[in-house]
Amino acid sequence: MSATAEAFGALHRDRAPGDPLVLPGPWDAASARVFEEAGFPALATPSAGVAASLGYADGSVPPREMFEAVGRIARAVSVPVSADVEDGYGLPARQLVGRLLDAGVVGCNLEDSWGGKDDAAGSLKDAEAQAEYLAAVREVAGAELFLNARVDTYVRGVADLDETLRRARLYVEAGADCVYVIKAPPDVLPALRDGVAAPLNALFLPGGPSVRELGELGASRVTFGPGLQRRAMAAVASFAGGLG
Repeated sequence: MSATAEAFGALHRDRAPGDPLVLPGPWDAASARVFEEAGFPALATPSAGVAASLGYADGSVPPREMFEAVGRIARAVSVPVSADVEDGYGLPARQLVGRLLDAGVVGCNLEDSWGGKDDAAGSLKDAEAQAEYLAAVREVAGAELFLNARVDTYVRGVADLDETLRRARLYVEAGADCVYVIKAPPDVLPALRDGVAAPLNALFLPGGPSVRELGELGASRVTFGPGLQRRAMAAVASFAGGLG
C-alpha cells in the first residue's frame, strides 16, 4: 500500500473489544477539517451526506460531481480519507480506480445493490458478479486502495444470515479488506465477526448500541452514514429558527 493507504489499513487491525475505529463522515471540506481537528485519525465520506451538501437526493449525484467533492474533502485534511462511491456508478474497474486515486482517497465503499436507496425497493446484485467486480477493482488498484465491501441484504428485505455470510465471504475472497453489512441487527454482529475473515464495519444509529457496544459485539470499524450531516443541519435549522 502507499504510505497513507497502509496506515489506513493498519487502523483496522488488532482493535481491542470495545475500541473500534471511529470514522466520522464529512460532507464537505469544512466538516472534514472539524473532524480532523477533533483528533480522528481518518475519515469516511457518506454518499448521502455529500449528496445533500451538493443539493441532490442520495443516489442522484453525477459521478463527476461526487469525485470532485470527495477530492475537495481529501485535499482539505492530512488524515486518510475513504469514499463512499455507491455501486461504482457503472464505471469499469480501471476507470473507477483512476478517479478514486485522482481524488486522493485511500479507500472506498462499494455496495452490492441498486435501485431505491437504502430500502427494500432496490434489489441485490448477483453476488458472484459483484465479487468479480471487486476482484477487478483489487487487481487494478493493487494495494493502493482499502476496499470496504458493503452487503445490502438487511436493507433490501433479505434478512438472511446465511446469505449475508455467503456474500461477505465471497467479497473477502475477491479481495475486499473489510465488510460492511449495513443496518445489520446488533444481535447478528457476533456471528458476522466470527464468520468472516476480515474487519467488520458497523453503522451507528441513534437509539442503537453505542460505539463501544458495537465494538464489543464485533465491529472493528464504526461509521455514521449521513447521520452527522443531518444532525448538523438540524442544529442549523434550530439556530435559524431563532434569528427572526
